[in-house]
Amino acid sequence: MASFSDVDIRICGQEIIKYDLEIKALIQDIRECSGPQSVLMDLNASVKEKFAQLRQRIQNMEQMGKEQDRETDKREILNDVEGHRKQMLSNQTAWRRANLACKQSIDNLEKDELLQGGDSTVKLRKSTKENLVQTSSDITESLMSISRMMAQQVKQSEETIGTLAASSRTVLETNEEFKSMNGTIHLGRKLILKYNRRELTDKLLIFLALALFLATVLYILKKRLLPSI
Repeated sequence: MASFSDVDIRICGQEIIKYDLEIKALIQDIRECSGPQSVLMDLNASVKEKFAQLRQRIQNMEQMGKEQDRETDKREILNDVEGHRKQMLSNQTAWRRANLACKQSIDNLEKDELLQGGDSTVKLRKSTKENLVQTSSDITESLMSISRMMAQQVKQSEETIGTLAASSRTVLETNEEFKSMNGTIHLGRKLILKYNRRELTDKLLIFLALALFLATVLYILKKRLLPSI
């Protein structure tokens, strides 16, 4: 019996959708952000947290799928897991692009401030670039993690397909054996019917021979005992 009910799987799917929508909203906030740097850092921290929660729930759903008893339910859930991972990878790409757009916006703001002069502006730009480099590194690391997860999912899918192919061959071989057994049983039935008819014919011939023998005996007795008749 499966360890998880349909309700558990449905709740997990709803939480995945919720985290996906929250990530999309945060990415949109980053895309529209023009500074200051602290706001961007807070937004990226929130996105990283949501991605961690989303990744955990996807892994939970995958485990639920693997523990399903029916093969059709298992394939359906694992297909959903693969779809959620692809969507997460798309969100990772959108996150990276949003940070690039925000960087461009902040750079433009820094250029305007630089024209006005001031050491504080130069320091802010340097700090902003360093933080954006760190953010880009974090995003790249997340993308690599997603890629590894996708590769693992592909490998598991290949193993599942191999198992299904082996099961199909076994079913076909069993079906051929059943057909062969059915032919043997049919032939045996025909032989039994043939032998039954042969037995009936033999009994009839024996009966006729016995009747002829008795008739002959009676005829001989009649001739010897009653010759005048």
